[in-house]
Amino acid sequence: RHWWLRARKALAFSLIALSTSTHAFSPASVVSVASVASVARSSAFRPATSAALHSTVRMSGMKSDEEWNSILTPEQFRVLRGKGTEFPGSSPLNKMYPKEGVFNCAGCGAGLYAAPSKFDSGCGWPAFYEGLPGAVTEVPDADGMRTEIVCTNCGGHLGHVFKGEGFPTPTNERHCVNGVCLTLKEDAK
Repeated sequence: RHWWLRARKALAFSLIALSTSTHAFSPASVVSVASVASVARSSAFRPATSAALHSTVRMSGMKSDEEWNSILTPEQFRVLRGKGTEFPGSSPLNKMYPKEGVFNCAGCGAGLYAAPSKFDSGCGWPAFYEGLPGAVTEVPDADGMRTEIVCTNCGGHLGHVFKGEGFPTPTNERHCVNGVCLTLKEDAK
């Protein structure tokens, strides 16, 4: 059922990965709509995990699941690569508000958020009002209800962005980020 929604999500992810790749496009990195649709219809495709997508739609320069498993903890892999969600309030970063530094992607180390953009939203996850320029990519969820945020550099799932909630921030946005996806480098500026 609804294989077209899964195909649309898979195609959107592959297009983001292709558009953010620093490598030249090769024939192996080009994904056709038909191939994405066939993957989405297959019983091996599970929208809750990225394993099928990453192993089927592999762009040059992207890591395999085995490579990610060797770098990430099991929980980081579940959230960053499998689009999971950590339990609310479980991250020590949730109640940490440094004045300086950068929150980096736990997967690839890319800078994502400046420390001063973090604020207390009361949601149970670290919240930021904006990412560093070009560091976070927004991807509409297949159901159209929410907007996923991913690391532009590695495509890792970070969480979701919510707009227009009325928080007293410069952007009126809340980037609700899984803390397990972040590391803090306090001496970075």
